[in-house]
Amino acid sequence: MIECGKVTALVGPSGAGKSTVVQLLARYYEPTQGCITVAGEDIRIFDKREWSRVVSLVNQDPVLFSVSVGENIAYGLPDDVVSKDDIIKAAKAANAHEFIISLPQGYDTLVGERGSLLSGGQRQRIAIARALLKNAPILILDEATSALDATSERLVQEALNLLMKGRTSLVIAHRLSTVQNAHRIAVCSAGKITELGTHAELVAKGGSYASLVGTQRLAFE
Repeated sequence: MIECGKVTALVGPSGAGKSTVVQLLARYYEPTQGCITVAGEDIRIFDKREWSRVVSLVNQDPVLFSVSVGENIAYGLPDDVVSKDDIIKAAKAANAHEFIISLPQGYDTLVGERGSLLSGGQRQRIAIARALLKNAPILILDEATSALDATSERLVQEALNLLMKGRTSLVIAHRLSTVQNAHRIAVCSAGKITELGTHAELVAKGGSYASLVGTQRLAFE
């Protein structure tokens, strides 16, 4: 169970089923057995367009379109609802405003095919600004910082912390340092949840999560 307004992290080795959970929550496909519920209601009762309005997804390789920076931030929202000031406010909150105004045409700068004219960290911050502007109550972060350098990761993580505040958030992460402050951490293995608790509880338990923490610490020593 993912608690309303709380951050739940899902961790585990490759192939454990983490990406499948993301795809089911985003409704890229529907479960063949069982169901996913929100407040006791099967999410399949909602039209997929309705569901997309209440869920924001920020993943490792965010989807950007071959339009301007500003249009990418506001993408999917009605023009009569979103103002330039709203876009700038979201960009500032996402730690994106400074690099945007340094671009040749600022918010009117074209980003290229799939955002090819921007760095990975810049694309992530544009995606976070879009999620902030959308203001959906449910947030899914799928390995959102895994491909970034240390400086970009810090800026993106700061923006993500703001984005998660007060939202029902599911965080999929390989780097355990990015999820240790989650309200609950679920360890996934072979498609099942094998451990559940806070970072401190799971480390003290000495199970597979504690082993993962130890392995990652050794990798950086």
